[in-house]
Amino acid sequence: MRAERYLEQALRSILENMQVAWPEKAVIEPTKDIRHGEFATNIAMTLARSLSRAPREIAAEIASALHQNEELASIEVAGPGFLNVSFRPSFWQKTILQADKEKNLFGSCRDGEGTKIQVEFVSANPTGPLHIGHGRGAAVGDALVRILRFAGYDVTAEYYINDAGRQMRLLGLSIWLRAKELAGKPVEWPEDYYKGSYIIDIARDLSAQCPGLTDLADKAGEKICFEYGMETILNGIKQDLKDFRVGHDVWFSEQSLVDRGAIEQTFQNLKEKNLSFEQDGALWFRTTDFGDDKDRVLRKSNGLLTYFASDIAYHDDKYKRGFDRVVDVWGADHHGYIPRMRAAVQAIGRKQKAFDVVLIQLVNLLSNGEQIAMSTRSGQFETLADVVKEVGTDAARFMFLSRKSDSPLDFDLELVKQRTMDNPVYYVQYAHARICSVLRKAKEMGMALPDQAEASMLNPLTDRDELDLMKTVDRFCDVASDAAANLAPHHISYYLADLAGQLHGYYARHPVLQAGDTALSTARLVMLRTVGQVIRNGLDLLGVSAPESM
Repeated sequence: MRAERYLEQALRSILENMQVAWPEKAVIEPTKDIRHGEFATNIAMTLARSLSRAPREIAAEIASALHQNEELASIEVAGPGFLNVSFRPSFWQKTILQADKEKNLFGSCRDGEGTKIQVEFVSANPTGPLHIGHGRGAAVGDALVRILRFAGYDVTAEYYINDAGRQMRLLGLSIWLRAKELAGKPVEWPEDYYKGSYIIDIARDLSAQCPGLTDLADKAGEKICFEYGMETILNGIKQDLKDFRVGHDVWFSEQSLVDRGAIEQTFQNLKEKNLSFEQDGALWFRTTDFGDDKDRVLRKSNGLLTYFASDIAYHDDKYKRGFDRVVDVWGADHHGYIPRMRAAVQAIGRKQKAFDVVLIQLVNLLSNGEQIAMSTRSGQFETLADVVKEVGTDAARFMFLSRKSDSPLDFDLELVKQRTMDNPVYYVQYAHARICSVLRKAKEMGMALPDQAEASMLNPLTDRDELDLMKTVDRFCDVASDAAANLAPHHISYYLADLAGQLHGYYARHPVLQAGDTALSTARLVMLRTVGQVIRNGLDLLGVSAPESM
Protein backbone atom coordinates (compact mmCIF):
# COMPACT_ATOMS: atom_id res chain seq x y z
CA MET A 1 0.00 0.00 0.00
CA ARG A 2 1.27 3.48 -0.84
CA ALA A 3 0.79 4.58 2.77
CA GLU A 4 2.87 1.70 4.13
CA ARG A 5 5.67 2.42 1.67
CA TYR A 6 5.52 6.13 2.51
CA LEU A 7 5.67 5.45 6.24
CA GLU A 8 8.53 2.98 5.85
CA GLN A 9 10.51 5.51 3.85
CA ALA A 10 9.94 8.15 6.52
CA LEU A 11 11.02 5.73 9.27
CA ARG A 12 14.12 4.66 7.36
CA SER A 13 15.13 8.31 7.00
CA ILE A 14 14.75 8.82 10.75
CA LEU A 15 16.79 5.71 11.58
CA GLU A 16 19.48 6.84 9.15
CA ASN A 17 19.75 10.11 11.06
CA MET A 18 19.97 8.09 14.27
CA GLN A 19 22.70 5.98 12.61
CA VAL A 20 20.63 2.85 13.24
CA ALA A 21 20.12 0.01 10.76
CA TRP A 22 16.59 -1.03 9.77
CA PRO A 23 15.62 -3.96 12.06
CA GLU A 24 14.84 -7.23 10.29
CA LYS A 25 11.68 -7.90 12.31
CA ALA A 26 10.15 -4.44 11.95
CA VAL A 27 6.55 -4.55 10.70
CA ILE A 28 4.16 -1.89 9.44
CA GLU A 29 0.54 -2.99 9.12
CA PRO A 30 -2.99 -1.56 9.05
CA THR A 31 -4.71 -1.47 12.43
CA LYS A 32 -7.89 -3.43 13.11
CA ASP A 33 -9.40 -0.55 15.07
CA ILE A 34 -9.26 2.99 13.69
CA ARG A 35 -9.11 4.28 17.28
CA HIS A 36 -5.54 2.99 17.30
CA GLY A 37 -4.64 4.90 14.15
CA GLU A 38 -4.59 3.73 10.56
CA PHE A 39 -1.22 1.96 10.77
CA ALA A 40 0.88 0.51 13.56
CA THR A 41 4.56 -0.41 13.71
CA ASN A 42 6.66 -2.35 16.21
CA ILE A 43 9.89 -0.75 15.06
CA ALA A 44 10.81 0.74 18.46
CA MET A 45 10.34 -2.62 20.18
CA THR A 46 12.60 -4.38 17.66
CA LEU A 47 15.34 -1.80 18.34
CA ALA A 48 15.24 -2.02 22.14
CA ARG A 49 17.86 -4.75 22.60
CA SER A 50 20.40 -3.39 20.10
CA LEU A 51 20.08 0.16 21.50
CA SER A 52 19.83 -0.96 25.15
CA ARG A 53 16.95 1.46 25.68
CA ALA A 54 13.32 1.16 26.69
CA PRO A 55 10.98 0.64 23.70
CA ARG A 56 8.66 3.51 24.70
CA GLU A 57 11.64 5.85 24.95
CA ILE A 58 12.75 4.91 21.42
CA ALA A 59 9.17 5.20 20.16
CA ALA A 60 8.87 8.70 21.64
CA GLU A 61 12.05 9.81 19.86
CA ILE A 62 10.85 8.44 16.52
CA ALA A 63 7.38 9.95 17.06
CA SER A 64 8.93 13.36 17.66
CA ALA A 65 10.75 13.15 14.34
CA LEU A 66 7.64 11.91 12.53
CA HIS A 67 5.65 14.93 13.78
CA GLN A 68 7.65 17.02 11.32
CA ASN A 69 6.01 15.16 8.42
CA GLU A 70 3.18 17.17 6.85
CA GLU A 71 1.35 14.08 5.51
CA LEU A 72 0.76 12.61 8.97
CA ALA A 73 -2.20 13.68 11.09
CA SER A 74 -1.33 11.88 14.33
CA ILE A 75 1.47 9.78 15.83
CA GLU A 76 0.94 8.10 19.19
CA VAL A 77 3.07 5.85 21.39
CA ALA A 78 0.94 2.95 22.63
CA GLY A 79 1.30 -0.06 24.89
CA PRO A 80 4.82 -1.42 25.34
CA GLY A 81 6.18 0.74 22.51
CA PHE A 82 3.98 0.55 19.43
CA LEU A 83 3.69 3.58 17.16
CA ASN A 84 0.17 4.26 15.88
CA VAL A 85 0.01 6.54 12.87
CA SER A 86 -2.79 8.23 10.90
CA PHE A 87 -2.53 10.17 7.64
CA ARG A 88 -4.14 13.45 6.74
CA PRO A 89 -7.11 13.33 4.34
CA SER A 90 -4.97 15.15 1.76
CA PHE A 91 -2.71 12.09 1.55
CA TRP A 92 -5.61 9.85 0.52
CA GLN A 93 -7.01 12.52 -1.77
CA LYS A 94 -3.75 12.31 -3.74
CA THR A 95 -4.56 8.67 -4.46
CA ILE A 96 -7.78 9.78 -6.13
CA LEU A 97 -5.88 12.37 -8.16
CA GLN A 98 -3.37 9.73 -9.27
CA ALA A 99 -6.08 7.25 -10.27
CA ASP A 100 -8.04 9.99 -12.04
CA LYS A 101 -4.94 10.88 -14.04
CA GLU A 102 -3.72 7.36 -14.89
CA LYS A 103 -7.20 6.02 -15.80
CA ASN A 104 -6.92 2.48 -17.20
CA LEU A 105 -3.24 2.28 -16.24
CA PHE A 106 -3.91 2.82 -12.56
CA GLY A 107 -2.76 -0.22 -10.61
CA SER A 108 -0.26 -1.36 -13.23
CA CYS A 109 3.43 -1.67 -12.37
CA ARG A 110 6.81 -2.72 -13.72
CA ASP A 111 7.45 -5.66 -11.40
CA GLY A 112 7.98 -8.01 -14.33
CA GLU A 113 9.85 -5.70 -16.66
CA GLY A 114 12.52 -7.62 -18.58
CA THR A 115 11.06 -11.06 -17.76
CA LYS A 116 9.59 -13.29 -20.48
CA ILE A 117 6.88 -15.65 -19.27
CA GLN A 118 4.96 -18.31 -21.14
CA VAL A 119 1.57 -19.31 -19.75
CA GLU A 120 0.27 -22.59 -21.17
CA PHE A 121 -3.36 -23.29 -20.40
CA VAL A 122 -6.42 -25.28 -21.45
CA SER A 123 -4.40 -27.62 -23.75
CA ALA A 124 -7.29 -30.07 -23.80
CA ASN A 125 -6.97 -33.07 -26.09
CA PRO A 126 -8.90 -32.17 -29.27
CA THR A 127 -11.12 -35.21 -28.83
CA GLY A 128 -14.31 -33.36 -27.96
CA PRO A 129 -15.82 -29.97 -27.09
CA LEU A 130 -14.54 -28.06 -24.08
CA HIS A 131 -16.52 -28.75 -20.91
CA ILE A 132 -17.03 -26.59 -17.86
CA GLY A 133 -13.84 -27.86 -16.21
CA HIS A 134 -11.84 -26.64 -19.18
CA GLY A 135 -13.70 -23.35 -18.83
CA ARG A 136 -12.35 -22.75 -15.35
CA GLY A 137 -8.80 -23.43 -16.56
CA ALA A 138 -9.37 -21.12 -19.53
CA ALA A 139 -10.61 -18.29 -17.31
CA VAL A 140 -7.73 -18.68 -14.85
CA GLY A 141 -5.09 -18.91 -17.58
CA ASP A 142 -6.41 -15.94 -19.51
CA ALA A 143 -6.75 -13.84 -16.35
CA LEU A 144 -3.16 -14.72 -15.41
CA VAL A 145 -1.97 -13.51 -18.80
CA ARG A 146 -3.85 -10.22 -18.36
CA ILE A 147 -2.61 -9.72 -14.78
CA LEU A 148 1.02 -10.54 -15.60
CA ARG A 149 0.98 -8.12 -18.53
CA PHE A 150 -0.53 -5.46 -16.23
CA ALA A 151 2.47 -6.05 -13.94
CA GLY A 152 4.93 -5.45 -16.77
CA TYR A 153 5.82 -9.01 -17.79
CA ASP A 154 6.37 -9.98 -21.44
CA VAL A 155 3.77 -12.76 -21.67
CA THR A 156 2.98 -15.36 -24.32
CA ALA A 157 -0.24 -17.37 -24.02
CA GLU A 158 0.07 -20.88 -25.45
CA TYR A 159 -2.13 -23.92 -26.15
CA TYR A 160 -0.42 -27.32 -26.42
CA ILE A 161 -2.24 -29.52 -28.92
CA ASN A 162 -1.96 -33.18 -27.88
CA ASP A 163 -2.20 -34.53 -31.42
CA ALA A 164 0.26 -37.43 -31.26
CA GLY A 165 -0.98 -39.81 -28.58
CA ARG A 166 -3.30 -42.76 -28.11
CA GLN A 167 -6.36 -40.60 -27.44
CA MET A 168 -6.10 -39.07 -30.89
CA ARG A 169 -5.81 -42.49 -32.55
CA LEU A 170 -8.90 -43.51 -30.60
CA LEU A 171 -10.69 -40.42 -31.89
CA GLY A 172 -9.95 -41.41 -35.49
CA LEU A 173 -11.13 -44.97 -34.82
CA SER A 174 -14.37 -43.77 -33.17
CA ILE A 175 -15.26 -41.53 -36.14
CA TRP A 176 -14.35 -44.28 -38.60
CA LEU A 177 -16.59 -46.82 -36.88
CA ARG A 178 -19.48 -44.35 -36.78
CA ALA A 179 -19.01 -43.66 -40.50
CA LYS A 180 -19.17 -47.39 -41.22
CA GLU A 181 -22.24 -47.73 -39.02
CA LEU A 182 -23.96 -44.88 -40.90
CA ALA A 183 -23.13 -46.68 -44.14
CA GLY A 184 -24.86 -49.83 -42.85
CA LYS A 185 -21.65 -51.82 -42.51
CA PRO A 186 -20.95 -54.23 -39.64
CA VAL A 187 -18.99 -52.73 -36.75
CA GLU A 188 -17.23 -54.19 -33.72
CA TRP A 189 -17.13 -51.58 -30.99
CA PRO A 190 -14.04 -51.40 -28.75
CA GLU A 191 -14.60 -50.93 -25.04
CA ASP A 192 -13.21 -47.41 -24.74
CA TYR A 193 -14.35 -45.55 -27.87
CA TYR A 194 -15.80 -42.02 -27.82
CA LYS A 195 -19.59 -42.17 -27.61
CA GLY A 196 -20.61 -38.52 -27.79
CA SER A 197 -23.19 -37.44 -30.35
CA TYR A 198 -20.63 -35.01 -31.77
CA ILE A 199 -18.71 -38.07 -33.09
CA ILE A 200 -21.77 -39.10 -35.11
CA ASP A 201 -22.14 -35.54 -36.44
CA ILE A 202 -18.51 -35.48 -37.55
CA ALA A 203 -18.81 -38.91 -39.19
CA ARG A 204 -21.97 -37.83 -41.01
CA ASP A 205 -20.40 -34.58 -42.28
CA LEU A 206 -17.26 -36.33 -43.46
CA SER A 207 -19.24 -39.09 -45.19
CA ALA A 208 -21.22 -36.43 -47.07
CA GLN A 209 -17.99 -34.82 -48.24
CA CYS A 210 -16.32 -38.15 -49.12
CA PRO A 211 -18.99 -40.47 -50.61
CA GLY A 212 -16.61 -43.44 -50.98
CA LEU A 213 -15.08 -43.09 -47.53
CA THR A 214 -16.17 -46.41 -46.05
CA ASP A 215 -14.94 -48.35 -49.10
CA LEU A 216 -11.38 -47.58 -48.01
CA ALA A 217 -9.23 -49.96 -45.98
CA ASP A 218 -9.49 -49.46 -42.23
CA LYS A 219 -6.05 -47.88 -41.85
CA ALA A 220 -6.61 -45.33 -44.60
CA GLY A 221 -10.14 -44.58 -43.42
CA GLU A 222 -9.06 -44.08 -39.83
CA LYS A 223 -6.33 -41.66 -40.92
CA ILE A 224 -8.78 -39.49 -42.86
CA CYS A 225 -11.25 -39.60 -39.96
CA PHE A 226 -8.53 -38.64 -37.49
CA GLU A 227 -7.35 -35.65 -39.53
CA TYR A 228 -10.86 -34.37 -40.26
CA GLY A 229 -12.07 -34.99 -36.72
CA MET A 230 -9.14 -33.23 -35.10
CA GLU A 231 -9.45 -30.21 -37.39
CA THR A 232 -13.21 -29.98 -36.79
CA ILE A 233 -12.93 -30.29 -33.02
CA LEU A 234 -9.94 -27.95 -32.78
CA ASN A 235 -11.77 -25.29 -34.79
CA GLY A 236 -14.70 -25.69 -32.41
CA ILE A 237 -12.39 -25.29 -29.41
CA LYS A 238 -10.89 -22.13 -30.89
CA GLN A 239 -14.35 -20.66 -31.48
CA ASP A 240 -15.51 -21.56 -27.95
CA LEU A 241 -12.45 -19.88 -26.47
CA LYS A 242 -12.92 -16.80 -28.64
CA ASP A 243 -16.54 -16.55 -27.50
CA PHE A 244 -15.27 -16.87 -23.92
CA ARG A 245 -12.86 -13.94 -24.48
CA VAL A 246 -9.84 -16.22 -24.21
CA GLY A 247 -6.91 -15.75 -26.57
CA HIS A 248 -3.78 -17.76 -27.30
CA ASP A 249 -0.76 -16.35 -29.08
CA VAL A 250 0.65 -19.77 -30.00
CA TRP A 251 -0.96 -23.13 -30.83
CA PHE A 252 1.83 -25.67 -30.43
CA SER A 253 1.56 -29.16 -31.96
CA GLU A 254 2.89 -32.18 -30.06
CA GLN A 255 3.26 -33.94 -33.41
CA SER A 256 5.75 -31.26 -34.47
CA LEU A 257 8.08 -32.46 -31.71
CA VAL A 258 7.89 -36.00 -33.07
CA ASP A 259 8.34 -34.92 -36.68
CA ARG A 260 11.54 -32.97 -36.05
CA GLY A 261 13.05 -35.55 -33.73
CA ALA A 262 12.91 -33.38 -30.63
CA ILE A 263 11.86 -36.25 -28.38
CA GLU A 264 14.67 -38.52 -29.55
CA GLN A 265 17.08 -35.63 -29.05
CA THR A 266 15.80 -35.28 -25.50
CA PHE A 267 16.46 -38.98 -24.91
CA GLN A 268 20.00 -38.53 -26.22
CA ASN A 269 20.61 -35.52 -23.96
CA LEU A 270 19.44 -37.45 -20.90
CA LYS A 271 21.62 -40.39 -21.84
CA GLU A 272 24.70 -38.15 -22.17
CA LYS A 273 24.03 -36.79 -18.67
CA ASN A 274 23.59 -40.35 -17.33
CA LEU A 275 20.01 -39.47 -16.39
CA SER A 276 18.35 -42.36 -18.25
CA PHE A 277 18.64 -46.13 -18.28
CA GLU A 278 17.02 -49.15 -19.90
CA GLN A 279 15.29 -51.83 -17.88
CA ASP A 280 12.83 -54.57 -18.86
CA GLY A 281 12.84 -53.29 -22.41
CA ALA A 282 11.71 -49.80 -21.37
CA LEU A 283 13.57 -46.47 -21.22
CA TRP A 284 13.57 -44.78 -17.80
CA PHE A 285 14.40 -41.29 -16.53
CA ARG A 286 16.25 -41.02 -13.18
CA THR A 287 13.84 -38.51 -11.67
CA THR A 288 14.83 -39.74 -8.18
CA ASP A 289 18.07 -37.79 -8.69
CA PHE A 290 15.94 -34.67 -8.39
CA GLY A 291 13.73 -35.63 -5.46
CA ASP A 292 10.96 -37.63 -7.18
CA ASP A 293 9.74 -40.67 -5.25
CA LYS A 294 10.54 -43.08 -8.08
CA ASP A 295 12.07 -43.14 -11.57
CA ARG A 296 9.70 -42.66 -14.51
CA VAL A 297 9.19 -44.42 -17.84
CA LEU A 298 9.84 -42.47 -21.03
CA ARG A 299 9.36 -45.23 -23.59
CA LYS A 300 7.40 -48.36 -22.78
CA SER A 301 8.59 -51.88 -23.60
CA ASN A 302 6.11 -51.94 -26.53
CA GLY A 303 7.87 -48.93 -28.05
CA LEU A 304 5.12 -46.40 -27.28
CA LEU A 305 6.12 -43.06 -25.78
CA THR A 306 4.66 -41.80 -22.53
CA TYR A 307 3.14 -38.35 -22.19
CA PHE A 308 6.09 -37.53 -19.95
CA ALA A 309 8.54 -38.02 -22.81
CA SER A 310 6.75 -35.48 -24.98
CA ASP A 311 6.37 -33.08 -22.06
CA ILE A 312 10.11 -33.04 -21.38
CA ALA A 313 10.85 -32.24 -25.02
CA TYR A 314 8.09 -29.63 -25.05
CA HIS A 315 9.38 -27.83 -21.97
CA ASP A 316 12.93 -27.95 -23.33
CA ASP A 317 11.56 -26.25 -26.46
CA LYS A 318 9.87 -23.58 -24.32
CA TYR A 319 13.12 -22.53 -22.69
CA LYS A 320 14.99 -22.63 -25.98
CA ARG A 321 12.49 -20.08 -27.28
CA GLY A 322 13.80 -17.65 -24.66
CA PHE A 323 11.27 -17.82 -21.82
CA ASP A 324 12.66 -17.05 -18.38
CA ARG A 325 9.69 -18.66 -16.66
CA VAL A 326 7.00 -21.05 -17.78
CA VAL A 327 3.65 -21.39 -16.05
CA ASP A 328 1.53 -24.49 -16.67
CA VAL A 329 -2.18 -24.45 -15.76
CA TRP A 330 -3.18 -28.04 -14.98
CA GLY A 331 -6.15 -29.90 -13.59
CA ALA A 332 -5.83 -30.82 -9.92
CA ASP A 333 -5.62 -34.51 -10.86
CA HIS A 334 -2.13 -33.73 -12.21
CA HIS A 335 -0.83 -32.84 -8.75
CA GLY A 336 1.35 -35.95 -8.62
CA TYR A 337 2.85 -35.02 -11.99
CA ILE A 338 4.50 -31.86 -10.62
CA PRO A 339 7.57 -33.48 -8.96
CA ARG A 340 8.57 -35.33 -12.13
CA MET A 341 8.17 -32.19 -14.27
CA ARG A 342 10.27 -30.23 -11.79
CA ALA A 343 12.86 -32.99 -12.13
CA ALA A 344 12.69 -32.69 -15.91
CA VAL A 345 13.13 -28.92 -15.79
CA GLN A 346 16.25 -29.31 -13.66
CA ALA A 347 17.54 -32.10 -15.90
CA ILE A 348 17.42 -29.81 -18.94
CA GLY A 349 19.47 -27.26 -17.03
CA ARG A 350 16.88 -24.87 -15.59
CA LYS A 351 16.31 -23.76 -12.01
CA GLN A 352 13.18 -24.78 -10.12
CA LYS A 353 11.97 -21.18 -9.90
CA ALA A 354 11.80 -21.11 -13.72
CA PHE A 355 8.81 -23.48 -13.59
CA ASP A 356 5.42 -22.91 -11.96
CA VAL A 357 2.20 -24.90 -11.93
CA VAL A 358 -1.26 -23.51 -11.18
CA LEU A 359 -3.71 -26.27 -10.30
CA ILE A 360 -7.40 -26.08 -11.23
CA GLN A 361 -9.81 -27.97 -9.02
CA LEU A 362 -12.96 -29.60 -10.29
CA VAL A 363 -16.13 -27.66 -10.94
CA ASN A 364 -19.33 -29.11 -9.55
CA LEU A 365 -21.95 -28.08 -12.08
CA LEU A 366 -25.36 -27.74 -10.46
CA SER A 367 -28.85 -26.82 -11.53
CA ASN A 368 -31.09 -25.76 -8.65
CA GLY A 369 -28.74 -27.56 -6.28
CA GLU A 370 -28.66 -30.85 -8.20
CA GLN A 371 -25.37 -32.00 -9.71
CA ILE A 372 -25.00 -32.51 -13.47
CA ALA A 373 -22.78 -35.45 -14.48
CA MET A 374 -19.92 -34.81 -16.91
CA SER A 375 -17.91 -37.34 -18.93
CA THR A 376 -16.38 -36.62 -22.34
CA ARG A 377 -16.10 -40.24 -23.48
CA SER A 378 -19.64 -41.24 -22.53
CA GLY A 379 -21.01 -38.06 -24.05
CA GLN A 380 -22.71 -36.97 -20.82
CA PHE A 381 -21.27 -33.54 -20.17
CA GLU A 382 -22.15 -29.88 -20.15
CA THR A 383 -20.07 -28.05 -22.73
CA LEU A 384 -18.48 -24.69 -22.02
CA ALA A 385 -20.41 -23.27 -24.97
CA ASP A 386 -23.71 -24.39 -23.42
CA VAL A 387 -22.80 -22.88 -20.05
CA VAL A 388 -21.79 -19.57 -21.62
CA LYS A 389 -25.01 -19.53 -23.66
CA GLU A 390 -26.99 -20.18 -20.49
CA VAL A 391 -25.41 -17.64 -18.10
CA GLY A 392 -23.25 -15.37 -20.27
CA THR A 393 -19.50 -14.90 -20.54
CA ASP A 394 -19.28 -12.32 -17.75
CA ALA A 395 -21.03 -14.45 -15.14
CA ALA A 396 -19.18 -17.62 -16.10
CA ARG A 397 -15.73 -15.98 -16.02
CA PHE A 398 -16.33 -14.15 -12.75
CA MET A 399 -17.64 -17.28 -11.04
CA PHE A 400 -14.67 -19.34 -12.24
CA LEU A 401 -12.37 -16.68 -10.79
CA SER A 402 -14.28 -16.09 -7.57
CA ARG A 403 -12.39 -18.78 -5.63
CA LYS A 404 -8.79 -19.86 -5.32
CA SER A 405 -8.14 -22.04 -8.35
CA ASP A 406 -7.10 -25.13 -6.37
CA SER A 407 -10.30 -25.04 -4.31
CA PRO A 408 -13.45 -26.88 -5.47
CA LEU A 409 -16.12 -24.67 -7.00
CA ASP A 410 -19.88 -25.17 -6.97
CA PHE A 411 -21.36 -23.57 -10.08
CA ASP A 412 -25.15 -23.40 -9.93
CA LEU A 413 -26.54 -22.33 -13.29
CA GLU A 414 -29.79 -20.99 -11.84
CA LEU A 415 -28.10 -18.97 -9.09
CA VAL A 416 -25.62 -17.36 -11.49
CA LYS A 417 -28.46 -16.19 -13.77
CA GLN A 418 -30.16 -14.22 -11.01
CA ARG A 419 -29.92 -10.44 -11.27
CA THR A 420 -29.69 -9.86 -7.53
CA MET A 421 -27.10 -8.68 -5.03
CA ASP A 422 -26.57 -12.34 -4.08
CA ASN A 423 -24.96 -12.90 -7.47
CA PRO A 424 -21.26 -11.91 -7.10
CA VAL A 425 -20.74 -10.67 -10.65
CA TYR A 426 -23.99 -8.70 -10.63
CA TYR A 427 -22.96 -7.17 -7.28
CA VAL A 428 -19.69 -5.84 -8.72
CA GLN A 429 -21.01 -4.84 -12.14
CA TYR A 430 -23.96 -3.03 -10.57
CA ALA A 431 -21.53 -0.92 -8.52
CA HIS A 432 -19.97 0.28 -11.77
CA ALA A 433 -23.35 0.83 -13.44
CA ARG A 434 -24.58 2.75 -10.38
CA ILE A 435 -21.60 5.11 -10.59
CA CYS A 436 -22.17 5.64 -14.31
CA SER A 437 -25.81 6.47 -13.62
CA VAL A 438 -24.88 9.08 -11.02
CA LEU A 439 -22.34 10.65 -13.38
CA ARG A 440 -24.94 10.83 -16.17
CA LYS A 441 -27.46 12.50 -13.87
CA ALA A 442 -24.79 14.96 -12.70
CA LYS A 443 -24.08 15.93 -16.30
CA GLU A 444 -27.79 16.43 -16.97
CA MET A 445 -27.92 18.73 -13.93
CA GLY A 446 -25.03 20.82 -15.25
CA MET A 447 -22.45 19.32 -12.88
CA ALA A 448 -20.11 17.89 -15.53
CA LEU A 449 -16.60 17.14 -14.32
CA PRO A 450 -13.33 18.13 -16.01
CA ASP A 451 -11.35 15.28 -17.59
CA GLN A 452 -8.69 15.74 -14.94
CA ALA A 453 -9.60 16.72 -11.38
CA GLU A 454 -7.62 19.33 -9.45
CA ALA A 455 -6.37 18.82 -5.89
CA SER A 456 -8.52 21.62 -4.46
CA MET A 457 -11.67 19.89 -5.71
CA LEU A 458 -11.12 17.02 -3.25
CA ASN A 459 -10.68 19.06 -0.06
CA PRO A 460 -14.23 18.30 1.19
CA LEU A 461 -13.52 14.54 1.32
CA THR A 462 -12.86 14.12 5.05
CA ASP A 463 -15.62 11.78 6.24
CA ARG A 464 -14.43 8.42 7.63
CA ASP A 465 -16.40 6.49 4.97
CA GLU A 466 -14.72 8.58 2.28
CA LEU A 467 -11.28 8.00 3.73
CA ASP A 468 -11.93 4.26 3.89
CA LEU A 469 -13.12 4.22 0.28
CA MET A 470 -10.04 6.15 -0.85
CA LYS A 471 -7.79 3.75 1.08
CA THR A 472 -9.40 0.81 -0.69
CA VAL A 473 -8.78 2.49 -4.06
CA ASP A 474 -5.14 2.89 -3.03
CA ARG A 475 -4.92 -0.82 -2.18
CA PHE A 476 -5.68 -1.86 -5.79
CA CYS A 477 -2.05 -1.33 -6.82
CA ASP A 478 -0.81 -3.83 -4.23
CA VAL A 479 -3.59 -6.31 -4.96
CA ALA A 480 -2.75 -6.36 -8.67
CA SER A 481 0.96 -6.73 -7.92
CA ASP A 482 0.32 -9.56 -5.44
CA ALA A 483 -2.01 -11.33 -7.87
CA ALA A 484 0.81 -11.36 -10.44
CA ALA A 485 3.49 -12.42 -7.96
CA ASN A 486 1.38 -15.26 -6.55
CA LEU A 487 -0.32 -16.27 -9.83
CA ALA A 488 -3.63 -15.76 -8.05
CA PRO A 489 -6.43 -14.09 -10.07
CA HIS A 490 -8.90 -14.59 -7.20
CA HIS A 491 -7.14 -11.74 -5.36
CA ILE A 492 -8.72 -9.41 -7.91
CA SER A 493 -12.24 -10.82 -7.55
CA TYR A 494 -12.03 -10.66 -3.74
CA TYR A 495 -10.86 -7.05 -3.94
CA LEU A 496 -13.62 -6.06 -6.35
CA ALA A 497 -16.27 -7.56 -4.09
CA ASP A 498 -14.83 -5.56 -1.18
CA LEU A 499 -14.66 -2.30 -3.17
CA ALA A 500 -18.19 -2.80 -4.54
CA GLY A 501 -19.49 -3.46 -1.04
CA GLN A 502 -17.95 -0.23 0.23
CA LEU A 503 -19.37 1.69 -2.71
CA HIS A 504 -22.89 0.36 -2.17
CA GLY A 505 -22.68 1.15 1.54
CA TYR A 506 -21.32 4.63 0.94
CA TYR A 507 -24.01 5.41 -1.63
CA ALA A 508 -26.72 4.34 0.82
CA ARG A 509 -25.38 6.54 3.61
CA HIS A 510 -24.17 9.64 1.78
CA PRO A 511 -26.04 11.74 -0.81
CA VAL A 512 -23.95 12.69 -3.80
CA LEU A 513 -25.99 14.93 -6.08
CA GLN A 514 -28.11 16.21 -3.18
CA ALA A 515 -25.24 16.72 -0.73
CA GLY A 516 -26.44 20.27 -0.01
CA ASP A 517 -23.09 21.74 -1.03
CA THR A 518 -21.85 22.02 -4.62
CA ALA A 519 -18.20 21.62 -3.64
CA LEU A 520 -18.97 18.46 -1.65
CA SER A 521 -21.07 17.01 -4.48
CA THR A 522 -18.26 17.68 -6.95
CA ALA A 523 -15.67 16.05 -4.68
CA ARG A 524 -17.84 12.98 -4.21
CA LEU A 525 -18.45 12.74 -7.96
CA VAL A 526 -14.71 12.76 -8.62
CA MET A 527 -14.18 10.07 -6.01
CA LEU A 528 -16.97 7.91 -7.46
CA ARG A 529 -15.62 8.36 -10.97
CA THR A 530 -12.28 7.01 -9.75
CA VAL A 531 -13.91 4.07 -7.97
CA GLY A 532 -15.68 3.25 -11.22
CA GLN A 533 -12.39 3.37 -13.10
CA VAL A 534 -10.76 0.97 -10.62
CA ILE A 535 -13.69 -1.42 -10.91
CA ARG A 536 -13.31 -1.31 -14.71
CA ASN A 537 -9.59 -1.96 -14.45
CA GLY A 538 -10.14 -4.90 -12.11
CA LEU A 539 -12.93 -6.44 -14.20
CA ASP A 540 -10.79 -6.11 -17.31
CA LEU A 541 -8.05 -8.15 -15.61
CA LEU A 542 -10.66 -10.88 -15.12
CA GLY A 543 -11.90 -10.58 -18.70
CA VAL A 544 -15.30 -9.35 -17.47
CA SER A 545 -17.14 -6.33 -18.91
CA ALA A 546 -18.11 -3.24 -16.94
CA PRO A 547 -21.63 -2.27 -18.12
CA GLU A 548 -22.70 1.36 -17.77
CA SER A 549 -26.32 0.45 -17.14
CA MET A 550 -28.10 -2.64 -15.82
